[in-house]
Amino acid sequence: MARKLAEKEEIDIRLYSIIYQAIDEIKTAMEGMLAPEYKEEILGTAEIRETFDITKSGQNCGCYVTEGKITRGNEIRVIRDNIVIHTGHLGSLKRFKDDVKEVKTGYECGLNIEKFDNIQVGDIIESYHQVEVKTKL
Repeated sequence: MARKLAEKEEIDIRLYSIIYQAIDEIKTAMEGMLAPEYKEEILGTAEIRETFDITKSGQNCGCYVTEGKITRGNEIRVIRDNIVIHTGHLGSLKRFKDDVKEVKTGYECGLNIEKFDNIQVGDIIESYHQVEVKTKL
């Protein structure tokens, strides 16, 4: 009778011979309900060496990648005097006159930042992305 009522109400009934299996399954189900946490992973930094005002594209800058790599598509932040003054995305990333996807340590590049025209010589560009960390109980 109870089984028929459970089927009618679409209730899942599971049988266990060992209580530890039930506890593990409940714990796994609860972990799946928790919202994931995000951790920031720094990919690279670049130092602004020169700035240029270009009529069509706004302010561009010449950079030197000091650590890691700067990748188009990742989030960036502009740091001035150890204070984050802007967080956003790259508008363009160039090596000489070619558009590139990434520039590695020790190379120079040109870039501009979407919706931001207050870049100064000496600013630091930090490239990062968010990594999802599964929540544990």
